[in-house]
Amino acid sequence: MKPTATQLLTFGILAELLIFFSCYFLQPNIEESFRHAARYSGRLSFFVFLMVFGLYTFAQPQALALQQRTRAWLQLFAVLHLIHFGFLATNVILNDIPIVLVKLTGGALAYLMIVVAPFILHKSKKWMQWIYFYYVSIVMTITYLARAKG
Repeated sequence: MKPTATQLLTFGILAELLIFFSCYFLQPNIEESFRHAARYSGRLSFFVFLMVFGLYTFAQPQALALQQRTRAWLQLFAVLHLIHFGFLATNVILNDIPIVLVKLTGGALAYLMIVVAPFILHKSKKWMQWIYFYYVSIVMTITYLARAKG
């Protein structure tokens, strides 16, 4: 049985709540809780993005049902990434992390694309869809590599 869009969103929001409360109970210092919540929320979001990218790749020549399932997962990814942004912004504020505007530009564009994608991506040209997927992939990869390097 394939989950509906509502079931996916419910599961995703519950997963994000589980991440936050787990981080809070493991690290009751609120600043550290949000730092860890942002980190693990981003990993969940990345995993869902990989699923969406895979579904999109296989949905191209396939039936409308697979394309609709891809759109439902794309909506889930957008919601999860918005929650991740909330954790991230709260982490930045609580921990007084300095903001470098030049570094934020690429990520801000990716966030905008992520939020808008569920509404317009299925209506856009194929080359625009590929730009979305590859640009978001590159930004997520650079972010992860920067984090891994310290």
